[in-house]
Amino acid sequence: MANRNGGFIGTDGLDAPDPPTAVTPTAGNAQVSVAFTAPTDAGTSAITGFVAQVSTDGTDYSGGSNTGSSSPIVVSSLTNGTAATAKVWAINAYGTSAPSDASASFTPVFPARGVFAGGLNVSPTAYLNTLQFVTITSTGNTQDFGDLTQGVYRLMGLSSSTRGVRGGGRDASQNQNTMDYVTINTEGNASDFGDLSDVSTIGSGTSNETRGLFHLGVDTNDYTNTTEYITIASTGNTTDFGDRTIAAAFSEGAVSNTTRAVFGTGFANSDYTNVIDYFTIASTGNATDFGDATVARYGCGAGNSSTRGIWVGGVNGSGNSNVADYITIASAGNATDFGDLSTARYVGAGLSNLTRILYGGGNTGSNNFKDEISYFTISSTGNDTDFGNLAAATANLTAFSNSHGGLA
Repeated sequence: MANRNGGFIGTDGLDAPDPPTAVTPTAGNAQVSVAFTAPTDAGTSAITGFVAQVSTDGTDYSGGSNTGSSSPIVVSSLTNGTAATAKVWAINAYGTSAPSDASASFTPVFPARGVFAGGLNVSPTAYLNTLQFVTITSTGNTQDFGDLTQGVYRLMGLSSSTRGVRGGGRDASQNQNTMDYVTINTEGNASDFGDLSDVSTIGSGTSNETRGLFHLGVDTNDYTNTTEYITIASTGNTTDFGDRTIAAAFSEGAVSNTTRAVFGTGFANSDYTNVIDYFTIASTGNATDFGDATVARYGCGAGNSSTRGIWVGGVNGSGNSNVADYITIASAGNATDFGDLSTARYVGAGLSNLTRILYGGGNTGSNNFKDEISYFTISSTGNDTDFGNLAAATANLTAFSNSHGGLA
């Protein structure tokens, strides 16, 4: 039945509409799309519009508002990461309805974003300081993000849900111990983070929401098993964490869930290795053997959901690899075949959200660098699908994202 006496603002004796029903929110980036069913009883006159309002405490519905003539109504300028509910009111010439029932809770979120950083291209030869980003859920080419503090390749990367950190690498003349960071959700240039304990190149990094681990790869002297950590939210130098089970380089791929950091493959003891080992992120100490990759190789990219870690591509004595293989991060054991890259290549970069891993760039041999980005659906074994292209053909780059499985 319509709301008698004009609802809240009606004219005595005339009817405002009944309230809308079935209010259903769909959260987006700092916004929500509020769907609803218009009331069957419009009151004394036709409905002229609707108002959707948002509350973060369940009582005060002034956290955001918008009007519309039909379902859905989008309410913008909300705070990402803050849970809220929505109500909808119907309006006619004689008044405003009572509010609908509150919707289910929703939380606006920034879209899953991946950033490719630095690298080397050869046409002409350039040590890149470029940062470029993609929205992981939407295929397409990269867009400009900003610049690193220096041009560098063979670098390492890791990230929380807000920050991406670049560690080490090599410029035109020497290896680096520098680190810099970006705020992943806001395009702009990188800022200084701190220093590694030693110069490092062709190592790897991975993280959970609070702590990031770098395996240094090659330091001043030779291949190393040295692993160091940072607290991602706090700029500063690295602290010793422990040692990998092997001294290795070209181990660019590493994965994590919220508790484990898993490092795999590389070049060790003058040969390609299939060794995978892991650390417990919360507790400093040496690594533990995890199992073996399906193929001994180096120069892989990697990414992960909260349950699966996937290594993609690489090279060994038999040539370039198109292999993708995976592990269940919580359960030590050997890797299992996942599928194949359409173009076998190495020293590309991997990044992921909870559903997709992207592998960008790389080298097919003889400095035949690639600009292609491929993706796999993490939950479903199978071959890659084309995603888009980098801004230039690039190898020896790194990548990170705001939504990988170490953050879940």
